[in-house]
Amino acid sequence: MSAATTHHPPLVGFIGAGNIARALAGGLINSGWDRSRLILSDPDATQRDGVAQLLGLEVHADNAAVATRADILIFAVKPQALAAAATALATVAQHKHPLVVSVAAGVRIGDLERWLGGNLPVVRVMPNTAVLVGAGACGLYANALVNETMREQAESILRAVGVTVWVEREEQLDLVTALSGSGPAYFFLVMEALEQAAVEQGLPHATARLLALQTAYGAAKMALEGSEEPAILRRHVTSPGGTTEQAIRVLEQGGLRKLFKDAVTAAARRARELAEIFGKSA
Repeated sequence: MSAATTHHPPLVGFIGAGNIARALAGGLINSGWDRSRLILSDPDATQRDGVAQLLGLEVHADNAAVATRADILIFAVKPQALAAAATALATVAQHKHPLVVSVAAGVRIGDLERWLGGNLPVVRVMPNTAVLVGAGACGLYANALVNETMREQAESILRAVGVTVWVEREEQLDLVTALSGSGPAYFFLVMEALEQAAVEQGLPHATARLLALQTAYGAAKMALEGSEEPAILRRHVTSPGGTTEQAIRVLEQGGLRKLFKDAVTAAARRARELAEIFGKSA
């Protein structure tokens, strides 16, 4: 009988022990997951040592040592390395038949299924770098073999490091990539630009940076914890004839909305291109 069908929680195995795997494993531990039900593998001794020291978890050099035991097998490797890693584990996966979760950006489920030999339940996840601080935004898509219990398992793992949303069509993950996957960089750029503008107007660097970062944090917190949509919140801050109205007018006249539209379009297009490239890598 599989561990998944006993009183034990499923054994979660990570292929790859880099930043994303560590964040997920750490998030699970913080949410009460049994450490003995988490194992990782990585060919890089430095990564293995880091996980052992940071999280105190069992870690192996051989991917197969994890795949032979895992009820939930999470591929947390770079997209260009996924084909080789999955192909090497196809025989084991066909025997064990785990729930497969991939956090490798841009690799389509069909390609991963093919590399693993087919007929496996697979959930594809598009996380973003904020999972490293427990504030991630992750899009998920499941193939037809993923049942409701498996969906809940996958979601609970990703919820340990942020918020999760399911998409109905896999191609929508390209838009998730363009919005939340790449999105942190957009906001970093805005913070950078605000800081620079304030410094050029006379504020000290340290003061400008702290105010820009805290303002961004406060705005996000208000939007997340309140019930009103961003457009309403913006109008609340924008008093007629006031300073904010002047600033917003400049941003709107400068084409800010079109810039973001074009940026998201370009990122989504590149996500589709990369999926084609990664799919042909094996």
